[in-house]
Order: sequence, then C-alpha cells, then structure tokens
Amino acid sequence: MTRQAISEAQLHALADGVLPEEQRAAVDAHLCAHPQDAARVDAWREQNRQLRALFDPVLDEAVPPALLQAASPPAANGAWQRHAMQAAAAIVLVIAGGAGGWLLRGDGGDMRAASPLALARSAAIAHAVYTPEVRHPVEVGVEQEAHLVQWLSKRLGTKLQPPALSPLGYHLIGGRLLPGDGDGPVAQFMYEEGGGKRLTLYVAKERAGRQETAFRYTQEKDLGVFYWIDGQMGYALSARLPKAELGKIADAVYAQLESR
Repeated sequence: MTRQAISEAQLHALADGVLPEEQRAAVDAHLCAHPQDAARVDAWREQNRQLRALFDPVLDEAVPPALLQAASPPAANGAWQRHAMQAAAAIVLVIAGGAGGWLLRGDGGDMRAASPLALARSAAIAHAVYTPEVRHPVEVGVEQEAHLVQWLSKRLGTKLQPPALSPLGYHLIGGRLLPGDGDGPVAQFMYEEGGGKRLTLYVAKERAGRQETAFRYTQEKDLGVFYWIDGQMGYALSARLPKAELGKIADAVYAQLESR
C-alpha cells in the first residue's frame, strides 16, 4: 500500500494545532519515518511559543475608551454594550495581530519608516526564537568564525566583525543569516556566558539617508534591547538582563564598532 505524500501545509497545520484529526495518524507516521521533518515541526512549535510569549500580553490590555465610545450608541442597553465591547476588543486584536504580522512578514511598504523601533522588535523576535535552541542555536559555530564573518560580510555587503565580549564574561558561540525588512538580509551573532545566559547582536544594513540615533532602549516582558543606527548600519543588542547590565555591554559593543 502506497502512503499518501504529506504536504508542507499539513506539517504547518500540525505545528499550529489545526491539523484535522483524520489526517493526524498519517502525519504522525510520516514524522516517525522522517526525523528531519519532525525536527522542523518541533522548531515551528517552539517559534510559536516564543512569539506568543512576546505578544500575548496584548490580550490583557484594556480596550481603549475611544473604541468603546465609537462602538456604543448613546442609548445602548446592556446587551448592546456587551456586543460593542466584544467588537472593540476584536478590533484591538486585529490591529495588534497586524502589527506583529508586519514585523514577521518582513514586508516593506511605507510602514518601514517606523524603524529604528522595528529594528529592535525584529531583533527581539529573533532572540526569542533562537536563543532557547540547545542543539542548533546558531547556523555557523565559532569554530568556523573566519568563515562566518566572511560569509555574513559578503551577504550584507559590508565588513563585519563581531565584538569581543570575553572581558565581560560572554564568548561568541556563532551566528546566522536572517531575512531583513526589505533592505536585504541581516546578521545575528550569539554570545553565551558560563551560566548559560545568552545575548545576541542583530546587525542590519539600513536604507540610505537614515539618520543616526543615540542609544535607545525597549523591553518585551523581561527581554531588554538596546538599539542604535550608525551610518548605514543598524544594531540591536538583546538579552534577558537588567537594563544597567545590558547597557554596560552595549557601551562596550559600541566602542569596539566605532574603533574599526
């Protein structure tokens, strides 16, 4: 008996928890026979978990009063008010979901002008997705550092050199190439300290004419990000560290980058 081929869409549906039950046995059998696909599904599930951790807090935010007022007529009864609140909440979630989708999609359009904050949010997402990985946190390990630097420099079209952070207790473990927001690919360098804490440096080549910015800081739950634009390059340093500690590392990164 010939087994039915399992599609990419079915694998994504399984990872997202929406695979029809009647297809589950066939997909499970496929994963048992194809460990690489099973690993991909596990990675997608972990990515979903990390993204929910970043964006689910929006669900707990209060509905803006302006939306409630716009959705309710002056003489609304209790039932109508309940429906209005549900509708307003749906609008908020659509807006929030659209913003998250734009960040993940990497699509351009006029909204790219929202950078450099978009740079920080993209860096935070990349950090949340890849730092929990145990076996494959990076695409190219530090044992091939020369190749890693040459490869990422070529893809970004500029000379890169990951800062040395060992005096601060962090050593480079490698890096990877990631899709950018329409200006080309970006690089992610990952560092780790003796206790297992990790930080990432996200490097993107910015559009011509982008003004330089001083250090800025944003936070997603316990994940902090220092980010800045320097000439044609954008940088974002992300870690689950206190702001002052992360700021000290960001200062060291900036000083090394400026001296090159």
